[in-house]
Amino acid sequence: MTVEGHRATPPRRRDARRSWELLVAAAQEVFAEQGLEAPLDVIARRAGVGNATLYRHFPTRAALIDAAFRDVLTDTMTAGEQARTASDAWEGLNAYLQAVFTTLAADRGTNDLMTTRLEGVDALQAVHVHNRETVELLLRRGRDEGTVRADVTVEDVLFALAALGRAVPALATATASDAWRRPLALLLAGLQTSPTASRPLPGPALTPDQLGDVLQELGPHRNSR
Repeated sequence: MTVEGHRATPPRRRDARRSWELLVAAAQEVFAEQGLEAPLDVIARRAGVGNATLYRHFPTRAALIDAAFRDVLTDTMTAGEQARTASDAWEGLNAYLQAVFTTLAADRGTNDLMTTRLEGVDALQAVHVHNRETVELLLRRGRDEGTVRADVTVEDVLFALAALGRAVPALATATASDAWRRPLALLLAGLQTSPTASRPLPGPALTPDQLGDVLQELGPHRNSR
């Protein structure tokens, strides 16, 4: 499974391609350390090029993010494809979310990227759509198989996953890198059918538009070029 788009296509000339590759590698390192709001001049210095070269290859922060994280996002979509073909929907959902949270725990940049809504990152938009479709498919199959409670919506799950995902770096800093496994297990347990599943969930479910607004609020608010 690949992510379609054009932002990450490297230049053809050897020297230009080399600068492009150095910038992408430096961006991956700096974003991992400092998150997606890391200063772009720090990335340029680490790549050993000037700011003008950076902006020539990547005129916006979104274009650089798109190139730096395209492989990670493609891997996430591959995990989703594998989960969709699982013979047991609950096991497929569990395996998929374990893979997603392993990715979220990898570094700060990946976590920032996948738990928020950022405009202009082509690969990310494709992954958000694919992720929603994967979760929705597995929830529907799980309800049909009797393993997922009937009143859970895809917005319920995506919001809970985004909120927990944003806490992953703090969990790793305060405890251990895999500390997210316990709260994820609790979240998953809440989706399963059980004697308490017949009780209605409080409040109305989020609409798709409301979910998008909430994710936007979770993201970085600095307008960076």
